[in-house]
Amino acid sequence: MDFNLPNSNNPKMPQFSPAPWMVPLAILMIVMSGAGSLFFQVGPDELGVVQRFGKYVRTENPGLHFKIPFGIETVRNVKVTHVFKEEFGFRTLQSGSRASVYDGRSDTSASNAVRMRRQLGSGADPFMEESLMLTGDLNVAVVEWIVQYTVKDPVQYLFRVRDPRETIRNMSESVMRLVVGDHTINQILTSGREKIQSQMEKMLQELLDDYGSGIAVRNVILQDVTPPNEVKPSFNFVNEARQEKERLINEAWKEYNRVIPMAKGQSEQIVREAEGYALERVNRAEGDAARFRLAVEAYKKSPQVTRKRLYLEMIERVFPAVQDKLLIDERQTNLYPLLDVNPRKGGQES
Repeated sequence: MDFNLPNSNNPKMPQFSPAPWMVPLAILMIVMSGAGSLFFQVGPDELGVVQRFGKYVRTENPGLHFKIPFGIETVRNVKVTHVFKEEFGFRTLQSGSRASVYDGRSDTSASNAVRMRRQLGSGADPFMEESLMLTGDLNVAVVEWIVQYTVKDPVQYLFRVRDPRETIRNMSESVMRLVVGDHTINQILTSGREKIQSQMEKMLQELLDDYGSGIAVRNVILQDVTPPNEVKPSFNFVNEARQEKERLINEAWKEYNRVIPMAKGQSEQIVREAEGYALERVNRAEGDAARFRLAVEAYKKSPQVTRKRLYLEMIERVFPAVQDKLLIDERQTNLYPLLDVNPRKGGQES
């Protein structure tokens, strides 16, 4: 059996020769393909991360730049000024003809967003696992919060963490459970919210820096804290009892602040009056004693004159108080017949 292979020397086979225009066309196509991949644009809110055969080589600022074409160098633009948002315990719906679940990557403006509650359809709760937490006083709470962040290092953001969004969600949930576990349910519901937010922000940033994620936490917002639906009636009853307790305590303190200062003021007044009376009596007694000592000294010097002076001073004090005065001579005798010992009363003699 004879097989004749096609051969250029075989006169029976047709000869193929390329057209003169095909070679320049192929060259032109290669040049145009290379020129198309020679330039790249970096947006005003982005940084361009350039890779050469998959290895990082440089970072480009916003603007038009050159790179090696034909896939030798590739560029990945990363938004570094855009604020990303992750929601926990709920999701936000976009308004429009068809609502879609917010994925945390679009604009953080809430002007065209509405809140999607946890209960969907027949009461299913797809976000309960990430929002149900145990507080420090062994109460169960449903915590909803938001984490806002930006990219501070695009190289770390792209190459140090496989899935940055899933990483920050897992870290946020872990840190929030740790922080909530250190506070009571009353602190989470009332006065401790700001402290929890700041503590959460600090701990989450430290954890992200340890992982070299290239992410900067901008804000942590504690949206809502509620008890689970199953225990809400009992929880509300306990809160009402606590509020009633606080009301009674405040009323008691109000009465205390009204009565105690008044009683203290009255006691101070009585003490001051007693001190003043005691001082007055002491001063008067000291004055009487001093006057008596002076009188004794004067009597020792001149007994007759002093005795007469004391007598006259006593007469001067006593005499004005006597209504009927009878002056007699000390040498007078037989005084009785001259005296009317039965005074008239009512104009009649007794």
